[in-house]
Amino acid sequence: MYLAPLNYDRYFKKVFKETEIAKKFLEDFFDITIESIELLTHKHKITDDSVAVEFDFRCKIKGHHIIIDMQQWYKPDIVNRFYVYHTINSALQLEEMPNKNIFINEDVTKETKDYTKLQPVITLIWLVDDTLNFTEDYVAYNMTPEIVSDFISNEKLWLEKDIQKIIKEREIAINQLNNDTKNLSFLQKNRLIWAFQKNIVKNEKFTKYKAWFELAEKTRNKLNSKSDFIQFEQDKIFAEIIRRISKEVLTDEDVKYIENYDNFWEGVKRYEEGIRNEVNMERDKEIVKKFIKKGYSNEMIKDGVDWTDNEIDALRKSLRIN
Repeated sequence: MYLAPLNYDRYFKKVFKETEIAKKFLEDFFDITIESIELLTHKHKITDDSVAVEFDFRCKIKGHHIIIDMQQWYKPDIVNRFYVYHTINSALQLEEMPNKNIFINEDVTKETKDYTKLQPVITLIWLVDDTLNFTEDYVAYNMTPEIVSDFISNEKLWLEKDIQKIIKEREIAINQLNNDTKNLSFLQKNRLIWAFQKNIVKNEKFTKYKAWFELAEKTRNKLNSKSDFIQFEQDKIFAEIIRRISKEVLTDEDVKYIENYDNFWEGVKRYEEGIRNEVNMERDKEIVKKFIKKGYSNEMIKDGVDWTDNEIDALRKSLRIN
């Protein structure tokens, strides 16, 4: 092993705590130029009864609070958990939010937080194995008016032959989307982004951020060697990443950490794969039942448990099965 796995928590944090590395990654991923970056506290205790919430990386740039968190394997709670992290990153801004005085009457004023100073939050979840059943490099979610999603999913509307009716509905949706009364657009500036390493390294399109995920993917190979990273050593930032996770700086404790990490997550992965196989078999049986109700023959159905994931997805879409 020439480099330690970048996707492992310890080395991900070791790399991204260097401001210039984090800055360059954010510039490449969001295709922006960052004039300044401020590192923020990454570990907090939210309530008296809660355990500490620890972000892998947290910073502030261009009026946005940013979280980057790297996740390995398949975890069933990542949507809910990172939504909580996302909202916590908003709430933590209360710590430095200035106060303002509200006039009640000539003798009374009330002090409250000035919420106009709240900045949008972008949470970037770097997924190593999981793709959430997407084929794209990444997907992003934000808060938009419900009328926008209703417009897109209205099947009856899209069967409408009168194009003017569709245009009229679109105008109504756009008017709501563009209404910035009292800073409504703030809601759309908050984003949860899921980046899929597995997709990025195999998709052929060139992007600025691709090299970051390719480097991480190469470090997953326990037999990785110096020759695997020659192209990265020509870049100043990547050269620094290599220096930080090179075997030359690894201690005996690091080696033990990697071994324990591997053993633990392999066990978790086998357990979760067993659960998914059981769930998939039950799901396939239900699809077979729906096909029978649709009048398909047994020959056309085949044995459901032998279908590939792609076949299952195609069948589910054709029957509109969620």
